[in-house]
Amino acid sequence: MNNNSMSVIVRTVTRFMYGLIILFGFYVIMHGHLTPGGGFQGGAVVASAFALLLVAFGSAGLKGQLNLHWLQSIEEFGALAFLGLAFLGIGTAFFYNLFANSGGFLFGASVPTGSNAGVLTAGGLVPLMNWAVGLKVMTGIAAVVIVMLVGSHKEETE
Repeated sequence: MNNNSMSVIVRTVTRFMYGLIILFGFYVIMHGHLTPGGGFQGGAVVASAFALLLVAFGSAGLKGQLNLHWLQSIEEFGALAFLGLAFLGIGTAFFYNLFANSGGFLFGASVPTGSNAGVLTAGGLVPLMNWAVGLKVMTGIAAVVIVMLVGSHKEETE
């Protein structure tokens, strides 16, 4: 699929929607401990923004802007961060939620009793683990989409 196969309208809408999709994906990751969603779902949403860019502009239109080695490094960081967070509470248990109800400033707030909309900072390690999973999923899926598109582009030229 070359750059001219998509219309100006598709490319213009993609330029507008790309940032909004990424922002929504980050929202899903950040609020995963309060609402349905989390790292995997938010990472898939962010990866769909990469897929949209590739469909609208093609691999030739994005050459040099999406680097597979950069994506691989971020994916590895997400995996190592997830494992590191899992080992933080190893004195008690693997995946122990160390920060929950600790009273700390970052993710250690106590959950109030009664009806509430949720306290963003009351998740302990869960929001941090959501971010680690989100990084791994968004970069992994984006890399797979890039490889598939580049592979299909090579088949078309042969």
